[in-house]
Amino acid sequence: MRTVLVTGGAGFIGARLVRMLISAGDFVVNLDALTYAADLSRLQGFMRHPRHVFVRGDVCDMALLSALFRKHRFDVVFHLAAESHVDRSIENGCAFARTNSLGTAVLLQAAVNEGVGRFVQVSTDEVYGSLGRDDPPWDEEQPLSPSSPYSASKAAGDHFALAFFRTHGLNVSVTRCCNNFGPLQHGEKLLPTILRCLKAHRPVPIYGDGTNTREWIHVDDHCRALMLVAERGQAGRVYNIGSGVELSNLEMVDKIADLLGYAGDRVRFVPDRKGHDRRYALNCARIRNELGFSPRIDFDEGLKELL
Repeated sequence: MRTVLVTGGAGFIGARLVRMLISAGDFVVNLDALTYAADLSRLQGFMRHPRHVFVRGDVCDMALLSALFRKHRFDVVFHLAAESHVDRSIENGCAFARTNSLGTAVLLQAAVNEGVGRFVQVSTDEVYGSLGRDDPPWDEEQPLSPSSPYSASKAAGDHFALAFFRTHGLNVSVTRCCNNFGPLQHGEKLLPTILRCLKAHRPVPIYGDGTNTREWIHVDDHCRALMLVAERGQAGRVYNIGSGVELSNLEMVDKIADLLGYAGDRVRFVPDRKGHDRRYALNCARIRNELGFSPRIDFDEGLKELL
């Protein structure tokens, strides 16, 4: 039985990972600051599990982290704690720099000081910047070119992680995933917003002309990939995690409206987001060839479960 630390384990992705790790037989310490996007109801049925310990705390708190590392001697750390909403980062980039950059550095330092078997830095495809319509998907050697304070703060965290590998020999890998979807996602994200509006017979507010394109993967497939990276990924290596499913925001609205049988006005265009990236897409040959990962959940079937 491994002893695992998950930061951000009350978040949308973190909570799914905690549930999967416990179900796989691991002992999980779940550290979360319980900011607005956290929700302990995502852990219903697991909060009192004998192999789950919840700790409310901040990844910038070195004293707390050191105590946790000394007490539990973690085999694996999955670092998911992050501020993640681009619009909020445009309003206040400092909060993102604190959690996503400084918090990552503090956690890495605690891992070096106290010892850890494996560290997985969970990042985002947004660190690569923006693709043109006909550009090939990014591979892991693509230089980072973040557009928003959010993606800049995550890119800084990635640089810290790889620097700790090079400087200290920390057994760390970085993952960069495309957009996630699935049950219990926070309402500010695109898919819950689309569902909420269409079910209330209201048009969905869409930035710009609606042609901005994203790649989508089910949260459970993302978590499976994280577990594979922890088990077999190479130290100092970056792994893209994606599905190959690309949709523009307008295409996503139309797909969900069709599934719901919605016949009213579907979209309401609003002024575009500052620095809005046009397209994200990932080349995932590395994780497929090295670790044997491929998504299991069909995109349309996963969407139907949310209706």
